[in-house]
Amino acid sequence: MLRVFLLILPLFAGLAHATPHTVEQRPLSLQTDQGTLHGTLLLPQSDRPLPVALLIAGSGPTDRDGNNPGGGHNDSLKRLAQALAKQGIASLRYDKRGVAASRAATPNERDLSVERYVADAVAWGRLLKTDSQFSRLILIGHSEGALIASQAAPEAGADALISLAGSSRPIDQVLREQLHYRLPPKLLAQSNALLDALVAGQQTEQVADELQVLFRPSVQPYLISLFRQHPAEAFAHLKMPTLIVQGSHDIQVDVADAQRLQAVKGDAELALIEGMNHVLRIVPLDLKAQLASYDNPRQPLARVLTEQIVSFIQRTKPVATSSHS
Repeated sequence: MLRVFLLILPLFAGLAHATPHTVEQRPLSLQTDQGTLHGTLLLPQSDRPLPVALLIAGSGPTDRDGNNPGGGHNDSLKRLAQALAKQGIASLRYDKRGVAASRAATPNERDLSVERYVADAVAWGRLLKTDSQFSRLILIGHSEGALIASQAAPEAGADALISLAGSSRPIDQVLREQLHYRLPPKLLAQSNALLDALVAGQQTEQVADELQVLFRPSVQPYLISLFRQHPAEAFAHLKMPTLIVQGSHDIQVDVADAQRLQAVKGDAELALIEGMNHVLRIVPLDLKAQLASYDNPRQPLARVLTEQIVSFIQRTKPVATSSHS
């Protein structure tokens, strides 16, 4: 039986009274054949092994904290890691290769691919999985990171997975939908032609100035690798417990995407959080307020988000046999 939670604020205040944990923050690095990746481990003090969450950031140059030079400074993943630590859940968040402190691992974005990001998530997951400080591994992917998490989870040995604002559709379809309302007819026709070519695996060197931010030639190899992915199929093959979290006020990913993910995996839990947007805040469906939240690290995360994630993690158990099936 599918368990669907339609959540409204406020809900319950149980977490507000939880006992605070002393938390250690330490750098962690991962050596790869193409350079070193860098991350931040938050480790609550405990005399027994703790669950650990691997936080995987979204698209573009989004860093370990959830910040993007072109998309705002909101500390969404940093705030989530801190919230989990207060509830006795460790976490590792990291800069993807080519981004921030891990930029030197792949300095040319032409060399990036979804497959490489998945391999990195697998390697980070295995590093955590073999650490005796941790009892079980939960992958938490945000936006495009949800796709990376879904593909990495089985090989990483994850015991559970959480999809935050993850699409169910190939990303070119999401882009077409978003651009349809944002571009004038001439540029829309050009963007659709570019998308058609990239879906077919073909690069285009001539790109209009207005479309460079999305389709510059140097990012096209990555887009080709991204557009051949099928998020719902990857999610459907997962054997471990899964939680899908989606905000009703997300202007980038629709509630219908979360519902489609739930439909393809019969035992998935779905938490629809009323009023939450793509950067995990409670924000009105007003474009000005939405954009402001993308650049406001002081705005608190949706409280129900933390409650649902913590509850799910606390209910999960190590599933060693299913993690490699």
